[in-house]
Amino acid sequence: MSTAAVEQKQIPLVRGLPVVGSVADLARDPQAFFVRNYLEHGPVYRVRALNRTLTVLAGPELARWMGSREGQASLRSREVWQGLVDEYGANRTLTGLDGPEHRRMREIMRRGYSREAFRGRLDDVVAITDRCLDRDWRPGAAVPVVTAIQYLVTNQLGTLLTGEAPVDYISDIRTTILYILNALVTKQRPAVLLRRPKYRRAKARVAELGLRMIRDFRSRPAPPDDRRNLVDDIMAAHAKDPEFIAENDLVLALTGPYVAGLDTVANTLASLVYAVLKHPDVLARVRAEADELFARGPLTDEALADLPVINGVVQETMRVYPIAVAQPRVANKDFEYAGYRITEGEPVYCAITVPHFLPEFFPNPDEFDIDRYGPDRREHTRPGAFSPFGRGQHTCLGKGIADVQMTLTAARLFHRLDLALDPPDYVLRRKAAPTPGPVMGFSIRVRGERRPGS
Repeated sequence: MSTAAVEQKQIPLVRGLPVVGSVADLARDPQAFFVRNYLEHGPVYRVRALNRTLTVLAGPELARWMGSREGQASLRSREVWQGLVDEYGANRTLTGLDGPEHRRMREIMRRGYSREAFRGRLDDVVAITDRCLDRDWRPGAAVPVVTAIQYLVTNQLGTLLTGEAPVDYISDIRTTILYILNALVTKQRPAVLLRRPKYRRAKARVAELGLRMIRDFRSRPAPPDDRRNLVDDIMAAHAKDPEFIAENDLVLALTGPYVAGLDTVANTLASLVYAVLKHPDVLARVRAEADELFARGPLTDEALADLPVINGVVQETMRVYPIAVAQPRVANKDFEYAGYRITEGEPVYCAITVPHFLPEFFPNPDEFDIDRYGPDRREHTRPGAFSPFGRGQHTCLGKGIADVQMTLTAARLFHRLDLALDPPDYVLRRKAAPTPGPVMGFSIRVRGERRPGS
């Protein structure tokens, strides 16, 4: 197709309401919105949202294209995250870098965000999890699932990735995430909201946490290499090249694990709890596999990998309840995608999880089926089918550690406790902003302990 023909091919515009466009649909269920419009309009369409027009890329070819040289050269992230960088008075952050600078920053943080951070410490994760279960998941209690799992995840991440479990800052971290993502990143809310005292107090507390982490690092002796964590790696990189990671970048970099994991891992685990309890046959299989895991003795990486049921539950939860529904980007240059011309500077949403709900990849896609991932089916391995951690050069750096966290936490939770939906026919209510997940009011009943402390 000639360049002239491509330029003349008009990108479809999704019908929306006057003035506000499709804001309500995007706020209600962005995943369903992107799937519905992909089926109606194809792999490229435009969406109006208040005073913005967004170009959406979707479909199974998107995953391959985003990872290609052309895809990486065509999209950038800087403007998406610049508001966050400016709000912290920083120079740069991992998510807002592209090209060689992004690759360099990923390499600095790679070990601290990888499965290596948990290597040899799986029993420590279990001990942390048990302390949180003893605190918040007592027999007879109605547990607010999202809140309780946020506390648990923050303890796990803090202790193992940074040496700090800042549980007193959880509400401040979450408030900061909520306001910044909504007002500065996705721009679903007006930036004037950042003037609210609630947000200003929360942001100041997160900055206080980061500064405390810097002071604590500088007041202690350097750990041996096998006990280095993400804080050590970031601070070492800052000392080696203070122009690349400047002093005013440190708070944002050091509190990053909490920002990255608090909503994402916690929302996925909360959705997992609902899905397992909603399907009694799945619950029975999870319990049996978890009981066998903890009966073997000390945990190993190999034992954790050999959990087809629980790993299937984690993967199916990420398919049905994805967090990274669409990756916001900006067109780095004029480029062609699926026969359409996108021009430099356009806001672009890469709706990478649309194939999760296409029956040609996942038969009966609305069914929660944990056996899709076994050796006989492997539905997720078809090119472009499964993208729970995003695609391209900004694929989630912490996906390895998130897998370990979610698998081990789910196993321990259902091994130790007898949980139930309350009422039994409860249907999960979900929110979309700042990241998709169960509403904060979602709670379950702890009927008792199955394996107390074992």
